[in-house]
Amino acid sequence: MPLIEATGLAIGHRGRALATDIALRVAPGEVLVLLGPNGAGKTTLFRTLLGLIPALAGTVRLAGRDLAGLSRIEIARAAALVPQTLHAPFAFTARDVVLMARTARLAAFARPSSADHDAAQAALDRMGIGPLAARPVTELSGGQRQMVLIARALAQETPLMVLDEPAASLDWGNRHRLMDRLEHLAADGLGLILSTHEPDHAARLASRVLTIDVEGATWTGPAALALQPVRLARLYGLPPTPRTSLQKSDMAVSSVADLRQPSNRQ
Repeated sequence: MPLIEATGLAIGHRGRALATDIALRVAPGEVLVLLGPNGAGKTTLFRTLLGLIPALAGTVRLAGRDLAGLSRIEIARAAALVPQTLHAPFAFTARDVVLMARTARLAAFARPSSADHDAAQAALDRMGIGPLAARPVTELSGGQRQMVLIARALAQETPLMVLDEPAASLDWGNRHRLMDRLEHLAADGLGLILSTHEPDHAARLASRVLTIDVEGATWTGPAALALQPVRLARLYGLPPTPRTSLQKSDMAVSSVADLRQPSNRQ
């Protein structure tokens, strides 16, 4: 059974459609990468898939059940959202931020137990930031905050994670650390849906790619087809050229892979 499935989905605001006839499906261990220019509706799609805004048409099924019939707590136990940035109006510790996700597993008016605290710490450890548990998130770097957000989603203990441009504010090193973490999560059987403006992220992670262009047209297929230079140029409104940014990104991915290999050079 897929973790999430959408058919004939139309998304938008106040009756105005941004994209229509969207079809997607994610099973355990699969990674669906969403590509598209700014304003195409990527965040709107994620909010629709999680029931935060209504669909204009079509259906979404979460863990085999119609999204329209699920309560907020049932949705929170089936899918976790990782937003683009962590807005922290107060100096909560990293552990406190992650612990907030445990409310999806608590009864009404219940307090977090020692098991909930252990789950929060385990999620921080899994993202490689366990030693930062007691640090206020207001003192963390952008990359560390992003890891806290993913740890919070992990502590929610859902089989599906939806990540809205998780690498948008990260430097080159932190982007690749993030990709490493996401690869491991998918290898452990977690289903992932993530949006990005970096085609090389799709080349590295995607089981399939979903694209949305500024006209609202959608396409789903394998990464090898989605990342063809002509298709990417059309998606982002660029003139096709013999050499594209994707090819440069491919070289960057190759160079990172080279760094991970033991060197025989003296």
